[in-house]
Amino acid sequence: MDLKLRGQSVLITGASKGIGLACAESFAAEGCDLHLAARSAPAMEAAKADLEARHGARITVHAADLSDDSAMRALADAVGDVDILVNNAGDIPAGPLDAVDDAAWRRGWDLKVFGYISLTRAYHARMVARGHGVIVNDIGNSGENFDARYIAGSSGNAALMAFTRALGGASLDHGVRVVGVNPGPVATERMVKLMKRRATDLFGDEGRWEELFDKYPGKRPATAEEVADLIVFLASPRAGYITGTIVTIDGGIASRGSII
Repeated sequence: MDLKLRGQSVLITGASKGIGLACAESFAAEGCDLHLAARSAPAMEAAKADLEARHGARITVHAADLSDDSAMRALADAVGDVDILVNNAGDIPAGPLDAVDDAAWRRGWDLKVFGYISLTRAYHARMVARGHGVIVNDIGNSGENFDARYIAGSSGNAALMAFTRALGGASLDHGVRVVGVNPGPVATERMVKLMKRRATDLFGDEGRWEELFDKYPGKRPATAEEVADLIVFLASPRAGYITGTIVTIDGGIASRGSII
């Protein structure tokens, strides 16, 4: 299927690894030009060289700490207009209420919750002025499958789901789509960190984190590539009437009401 994305420009945050890097691969394969943003310049430079060589994509790297509003606005100014924004940068800490202090909670929300809102604010206005554009928010299924052992993440993701639905419900009036993706467990470095915290809570031993796979649908997490392919489809003209909604990719975990 031709997703009709060739020549479109895409900004991806959190693009140095995991889902963000997988998105870079998938968008480059569709013929898009990319702006990659994250803290780690070496990882993004390596991705740039690889993707340009294999796909002929034009890629610009933006190495920055995106954990406050001024950094997000500076990124938007440096990048300029794009056709597609993928909000993906985030690292909200795991743990129950008594284990996540105010400082850690605020740091996590500054990068993900307020970071998504800040960058969306900047780009939504530009897209409305141009009469087209797509914003995809990579959120997380804990926003619909509430988890007291990931309370800061559940609360932040639920807020981002509401934000996405509210903005996306009206944005197509101006030619702009805003959609969300809710991955469950995904095979990334961040998932391992969260699973080790969960294994500590359940078993008192973070080294037993791989035992949690037995509880997963299909006995495995999703791959970053599966999530990226969904994001790329939702960003494409093939999904041109999808806005103001969240698509969950978690093997059915939220539907069965299971906390993994």
